[in-house]
Amino acid sequence: MHKIILILMIGFSMPFLFCTGVSRTQKTKEIAAPALIPKPARMTLARGTFQFHSETRIHLDADARLQPLAQGFRQWLQHSAGWTPLIETVSGEHDEKALSLRLESGLEHLGEEGYRLIITPDGILIASIAPQGVFYGLQTLKQLFPAVWAGEQNPAPLRVTLPCLEIEDQPRYAWRGMMLDVARHFQPKAFIFRFIDHLAMQKLNVFHWHLNDDQGWRIEIQKFPRLTEVGAWRVDRSGQHWSRRQPQQPGETPDYGGYYTQDDIREIVAYAQERFITIVPEIEMPAHAMAALAAYPHVSCTGGPFTVPTGSVWPITQIYCGGNDSTFMFLEEVLAEVIALFPGRYIHVGGDEADKSEWRRCGKCQARIAAEGLKDEAGLQSYFIKRIERYLTGKNRSLIGWDEILEGGLAPQATVMSWRGMEGGILAARSGHDVVMSPTSHCYFDYYQGPADAEPLAIGGFLPLERVYEFEPTPEELNAGEARHILGAQANLWSEFIPTPEHAEYMIFPRLLALSEVVWSPREARDWDDFVMRLFSWLPRLDAGDIHYAKSIFKIMAGLTASPGEHGVHVTLSTPVPAAEIRYTLDGNEPLASSPRYAKALHLKKTANLQAALFQDGRRMGVGFQQVFTIHRASGRKVDLLQHPSRRYAGHGPLTLVDGLHGSLNHVDGHWLGFEQSDVEAVIDLGKIEAVHGVKTTFLESRGSWIFPPLAVEYAFSEDGDVYAVLAQLQEGAPAASDEANIRVYEHHFDGLAARFIKVKARNRGVCPPGHAGAGGRAWLFVDEIVVE
Repeated sequence: MHKIILILMIGFSMPFLFCTGVSRTQKTKEIAAPALIPKPARMTLARGTFQFHSETRIHLDADARLQPLAQGFRQWLQHSAGWTPLIETVSGEHDEKALSLRLESGLEHLGEEGYRLIITPDGILIASIAPQGVFYGLQTLKQLFPAVWAGEQNPAPLRVTLPCLEIEDQPRYAWRGMMLDVARHFQPKAFIFRFIDHLAMQKLNVFHWHLNDDQGWRIEIQKFPRLTEVGAWRVDRSGQHWSRRQPQQPGETPDYGGYYTQDDIREIVAYAQERFITIVPEIEMPAHAMAALAAYPHVSCTGGPFTVPTGSVWPITQIYCGGNDSTFMFLEEVLAEVIALFPGRYIHVGGDEADKSEWRRCGKCQARIAAEGLKDEAGLQSYFIKRIERYLTGKNRSLIGWDEILEGGLAPQATVMSWRGMEGGILAARSGHDVVMSPTSHCYFDYYQGPADAEPLAIGGFLPLERVYEFEPTPEELNAGEARHILGAQANLWSEFIPTPEHAEYMIFPRLLALSEVVWSPREARDWDDFVMRLFSWLPRLDAGDIHYAKSIFKIMAGLTASPGEHGVHVTLSTPVPAAEIRYTLDGNEPLASSPRYAKALHLKKTANLQAALFQDGRRMGVGFQQVFTIHRASGRKVDLLQHPSRRYAGHGPLTLVDGLHGSLNHVDGHWLGFEQSDVEAVIDLGKIEAVHGVKTTFLESRGSWIFPPLAVEYAFSEDGDVYAVLAQLQEGAPAASDEANIRVYEHHFDGLAARFIKVKARNRGVCPPGHAGAGGRAWLFVDEIVVE
């Protein structure tokens, strides 16, 4: 069977809360477990409760390192409910009904980040061998308080009832992180603090801070003031699509951007340290450097002049000169100031997406290749990264970079951040190098998390919550020794299409909750259904905290299958919402509580306007959705593709061409197959000889995204699949008047032509035409439904 998955979203307000998980006491009666995220490694529930109130004291051991933790928890209580409990240092046994924080031996098996949390009717104990463990225990305790306490100054209750339980918890991975890109769009310092709080609540411990890129330099470097005087600012093109922005014109003044002073950085670093979060600064090299080159063009190959790009740059040809010693002097002096600001072990140097065209033309780069006995420009990149690593090692720091640093030979002590799939990480681990897994398939939070037509504009891709949750950072291909090099994983939020803090939060949540469980909880403890139940209990905390989050979890998922020899498609509907039922119609009318209840796959043999909605206890939840399935002679039939589409735009495989669903003007909506500099040849098998009256194929034209209609489309027909007759050849026609997206339809009609096999060939123009912004670059061809009448 051919199978595709379509995501069709329903948003609704939650009228109910859930707790999940049970533990059997000695009386064998089940007790509902609290909805904790990430899920603790071990939790035992017991009878009874502890009454926490405004007079409950916080007791500490004499270790001074516990004082900031107690102060932080008291500030949270004061912020949430106006309570200011007394903090006392107590020696010996803590016999008063209090919250006790301890550093004690006997918990070494939990590690420094592990903790024990015990709640009895007589008090609360959080213990660890290190302060960070106590901190994480406090994060768990916060989740036991009412969800509304995630907000500000709630009406203070007389007391809060906490369940009796015992938790022993520890993280699965040492590196639990998230990357925030502030280069494409500068984010205010207040949001950086808020972002750090988000990480801390979910027990993440690494903030990877992407501080520079082509479109902006965001960190003050006193040795080179033009980095922020020039590199931090660009001409504002906010009203234009990121990929189609006009470059800075003569006479325009750059005024969009910003940067963090060194005092800002120190304040942010201290704030993160208080929450046991290490900030890993990223200073990109050799590419993603045009903001720096605009300020100091002498470290480029051409010498400039340059302006800070207003939007997308591709390919990235203007990069640091690898043959110029001044480049390395510049970067080392930049890194010296970065090292002084960030006390963590790692410095991220990027290393990704460097187009080496200028290196091939640069006399200094070619001289460097010859002098160092390097094989080619990939070898020069390796030389570049290794030279920077030697400098960092001399400063007692470790280099980490994207997996392109593998090209030409990996620096001796480098750590690899694997983003182009898992393969780079596997190769590095097998070579004895540490690895952080961050593949686009599971960790790129700038991707759509719901249907593109129901979400804010994004860079593309599709990464729903469930795909994040299913992520397994340690590849099965690695043996035990190799697997020890997998430090952990992180999510990445690139910000090309994310200009505001509110939008950033929306893209982060609730996916950050799923990632936190991936990197913290034991693998065997993870269960999607259980997570969803806990998530629905957790969402009121996001609401109370005024945290923006996507509602794409509230969706109906439609699976589409087609069986060989059978006409039409089978549609299966499901939802992760507990206790909800799906009601549907096929005639375009709004579903009612009395409409058919979905119970099994719907076999669509004719065009249908499918509408569905969720109901609970006869009450509809949400606005529902609509999807038109256009059923024709080829619907659900077998399709063979002679060329493979790009993995980025693979739709749902060949069935995308005959699934009855038409693509929109958004090329990342999941209904298009995208081919880069490649023709398309598809063969449809109708299963038997039929009378064909017409064929039409839909293509997307979006010149601003380098997507062009085919130069020609050919329709050929056969009764046996061997001998074909070409009966129609259609030409491109006039180009669009603008770069805005539009749909091109190539169709031809016949008088009852007898055929079983239909071959459709579409010719890609190959490269962007002269006069186009990407002239000479690879052209894309996007194709959707092939309708056979």
